[in-house]
Amino acid sequence: MEREKGMSRRDFLKISASLGAGLAIGASGMAAIGKAVQPAEPAIADNGGLTTEERIPMYGEHQAGIVTPQQTYMYLVSFRITAADRAAVIRLFRDWTKFADLGTAGSSMKSGSNPQLPPSDTGETLDLPAAKLTVTFGFGSSLFLQDGKDRFGLASKLPLYLQDIPRMPRDNLDPLMSGGDVCIQVCAEDQQVAFHAARNFIRLSTGSAAVNWLQEGFISGGGGKTPRNLFGFKDGTANRLHDTPGGYDSVVWAGDGEPDWMRGGSYMAYRKVRMLLEVWDRSSLADQEDTFGRYKESGAAYGRKEEFDEVDPSQLPDRSHVRLAKETKQLIHRRGYSYTDGVDPRTGNIDAGLLFVSYQRNPEEQLLPMLKLMQSRDALNEYAVHVASGMFACPGGLREGEYIGQRLLES
Repeated sequence: MEREKGMSRRDFLKISASLGAGLAIGASGMAAIGKAVQPAEPAIADNGGLTTEERIPMYGEHQAGIVTPQQTYMYLVSFRITAADRAAVIRLFRDWTKFADLGTAGSSMKSGSNPQLPPSDTGETLDLPAAKLTVTFGFGSSLFLQDGKDRFGLASKLPLYLQDIPRMPRDNLDPLMSGGDVCIQVCAEDQQVAFHAARNFIRLSTGSAAVNWLQEGFISGGGGKTPRNLFGFKDGTANRLHDTPGGYDSVVWAGDGEPDWMRGGSYMAYRKVRMLLEVWDRSSLADQEDTFGRYKESGAAYGRKEEFDEVDPSQLPDRSHVRLAKETKQLIHRRGYSYTDGVDPRTGNIDAGLLFVSYQRNPEEQLLPMLKLMQSRDALNEYAVHVASGMFACPGGLREGEYIGQRLLES
């Protein structure tokens, strides 16, 4: 790993070519070469009274962006690694980590002194603060083993539960929008800050990885309220049931028996769910509430008054979404976002829905039985179609001076 004043000439030129000026991560986490990095100006309060100067630390026992309170905007970017060997993968992950460190710290690159070279930064965030930017990295099963080939010598370090989500009843999956070797989740309170990060991870991947797919999401909420999905119902109410350090240990963080690099990590499940809004919008309020088993306005389960009151499944319709989820007796940590992709030119209907993202310590026990049950019986199936899928192992948090995946690639 580079030291603050010990970067090789080759590494310096490589980073300079892509960023215009190099950065080294040393014992203090973030160090500039010369005066290449300048902190963003202090932010002012934005809508809702939120001050966007708030920065979320990148380093810690766990990666940020998993149990972090949801920001308003998200980008998910899936990559296919094209690098020829492990050394090239390491260089890519180093570059990504340096950029993530820069962005989450609320700093920006200067434009560079040579006008004959591309600017050192794409420039959208030169005057913007960190906006609670978080970056979360996950690895797909194909990074470890693809078509029976151990491409990078990582097969022996495959996590216990990392496999593609099995095809479910009613799935209509697009393979071009599913899976990947690496998935990066970028979240922020400012959409331009989030997009800037996603765009630059793509830019830095040139020659080492290719983009599989990119998804853009947003949520409502704020002020501690549960976000509502595009059907108008609250999404993520059950997260309150494990919202303690002990709860996260039992629901989210990878358990015993996992490889060392997964300690403090989690499994990220992704499902793109297209909502049939035109059909839903012609349904009665009673039908909508029966579909979920909750009252639309309050979010309370049937037979209850408040959103977070304990659910009694016997009070809910047999095929309601909430009842089936409760019948599995499992918890997951939901972190879903809504999406809109314009209008389907074939039908004239709106292409919009839910980017379902969940984190769990054991997807085989917590998530897959829930998916199988719901895809078979859920009344919500009349109004939604699952069109993409993916499962990724998110390593534990970074120590200052580490790059993402270092314990996987160098141990």
